[in-house]
Parts: sequence; C-alpha cells; structure tokens
Amino acid sequence: MSSTPQPLSRRGALLAGTVALAGGMGLAGRSDAAVRVPETARSSLPALNPEQRAGQCVIHSYPGLTPPARLMDAIREGRTAGVIFFGENIESLSQIEGVIQEMNDANASAPVKAPLLLMTDQEGGMVRRLPGEPVLSAKDVGSSTDAKGQAEFTGSGAGMNLAGVGMNVNLAPVLDVYRRAGDFTDQYERSYSKDQDAVGTCGSAFITAQQDAGVAATAKHFPGLGPASANQNTDLGPVTLTTSVSTLRSVDEVPYRAAISAGTKLVMLSWAVYRALDADRPAGLSPTVVGELRNRLGFPGVTVTDALEAGALRAYGSTAERAVLAAAAGMDLILCSARDAAQGEEAVTALSEALAAGTLDGTAFDAGAERVNALRGSLS
Repeated sequence: MSSTPQPLSRRGALLAGTVALAGGMGLAGRSDAAVRVPETARSSLPALNPEQRAGQCVIHSYPGLTPPARLMDAIREGRTAGVIFFGENIESLSQIEGVIQEMNDANASAPVKAPLLLMTDQEGGMVRRLPGEPVLSAKDVGSSTDAKGQAEFTGSGAGMNLAGVGMNVNLAPVLDVYRRAGDFTDQYERSYSKDQDAVGTCGSAFITAQQDAGVAATAKHFPGLGPASANQNTDLGPVTLTTSVSTLRSVDEVPYRAAISAGTKLVMLSWAVYRALDADRPAGLSPTVVGELRNRLGFPGVTVTDALEAGALRAYGSTAERAVLAAAAGMDLILCSARDAAQGEEAVTALSEALAAGTLDGTAFDAGAERVNALRGSLS
C-alpha cells in the first residue's frame, strides 16, 4: 500500500450512486478483454450465490484485536477472499496466530475450498505490522555492500515471520525507484535505490526468498511512485505525476519486469494519475494502465488495489462506486482496508449488484476471481 507508516487516519468514502458514476465514466457494459488474460471463467469455482461470487474479489479488514461477528460470518459463508491485518489487530504473535486459526476454522465451511488470503504490510524498517523480521529497511538493503544477499535475507525473514503466524501474503516489496533524497518513497526508506536495475535485483531477490518460504509477494506500486515528491501521498489526496512514457518505461517499470520474471504472485497498482498513460483516471481505475501491466509487461497473476478508502479517490464516490470502477478497470482484488468490516460488505454488495445489472462484465470479473482462486490454491 502507498500508506505512510503506522497508523494513518483513513478518509471515509463519499456517497453517490454506483451505476450512475460507472456509466458516467464509460464503464457500463465494458468487456475488459483488452486487459484480462483469456481464461475459462470460474472453471474451478463451485456454484456460488451472487454475494459469494462478488466476495471472491474482496479483502476485508476490521478494527481492534477481535474480529467482529459480521466478518466471521462473511468468512464462514464465503463472502470474502481474505483479510488484511494492521498493527491495531496485533497484540502479540500468539494472539494473532489464534485469530488466524479462528478464521481458518470458519473458512472450512465456506463453499470455496481454498485458503483465505491473509495479508499484511511487512516491508521492513519503519513499515512493519508484526514484530521481528525484516528489520532492515529497503534503503538499508540497497545501500549495503551485499544488496542482493541482504534482499534475500529480508525476504526470507519476512516470509518465515508471516508464515509463522499463519499469514500467506505480504504486500511487499516496494519497487518504486526514488528520485531525490527525502521524497515520498525515500523519506520512509521504502525504496532500494535511485537505480532501476538495482531496485529490480533487490526486489526480485526479496520476492524469490519470500515465496520460497510459502508467502506470496506483492510488487508495488505499479507503474511506480518513485517520481512523487515528499508531499504527494495518495493516502491523503489526489496525486498527478507528469513523468513521460519513455521514463516510466525505461525507469519505473523496469523493476516490474524483473519481478514478473521472478514470479511475483501479485502486483498492486498505484492510486496516482499518470498523465502520460491515462490523464483522467488513477492507475488502479484505469484499464489503460492495467493493460500496460498485462499486455506490455505480460503479468499473468493477481492485480490488487491500494487502499480503497484512500484520499486520492475522493472524487470517485463511495466505497460501492470505487469498488465497481476498480473491478471494471481490471483489478482482481479490491482492498477494503479502513478497519471496518462494513466497508468490505459494501463493496461485495455493490459488485454483486453491478454484475446483476450488467454494469460489470461477468466473464471478465469471473476471470479475475479465477486468478484469485488459483492464487489461494497455490498457498495451501
């Protein structure tokens, strides 16, 4: 996620009508074939009711140390793909391990017989939700005398730490190529380097080591937040980047090629607007930018949004509207991370209604759910 480290106040979503906004942006009835990998839709998924079908593409969150009954019901009834955890959810390793076991027990009765996606942001340095590895920040790793070796060490440490409590997805590593000391990515030491090849080498080493430990990696924030200045934070408000197409492709996208070659299982898209690619929509709402990742770079895995409640999306309506727009753009997983189980429920209901109304193309949506299900199955 593009969030600054622990904990951020999240902005609530605005209220409006899902179908009206989706139609106004030209998304109603869109076939997203241009940004979807052709697949046989839902071939390995059982028959699902409308909310279960929609829930296969939503990640929930919750406040405090104890998951609310409504979230446990959503898990038990198959209306969620998984849960993201934050520092406020974690008192100790044993406590969160117990919570995860309860979630896994609830998931045993769900119609989709695959593990939940249980994730957090364990980047290293200042951005860690669990105590322990990785202690080094990306900047520490990139500036070390054996950067690749340290990246492998931190990736392995992150994987073993998360797997030790039952988590199976890490929203890391950050592959942003920072430009200037103290800019958005560098001020929290989240970037490995100013050099795109060094970022690619370190990120790929982290990904490989972490996934060898059984925890899926997420390369973020495509196509890159490296050009963002210190005050350009998509969690807090809209961000527009004017980087040229040639620079985006020769610098910012380079680490993603390496990450895809290394087999990263997820890619998170940025909420910034990249004028050179799509001047009108944030990357995670843009079929054009998702197509850049899918078609130009050849990424076959799971796309995931950044936080759906981010301030960068304040012009895009409610949780319901944002969820539909993101799915229509080609996002496979919708990250509802406001620490409110109702947010995830709102997204599920909106996606279900949009599928029924034809606002979302059902075949494209189900292809995304199939990719999510394949990821879940690979983590069993």
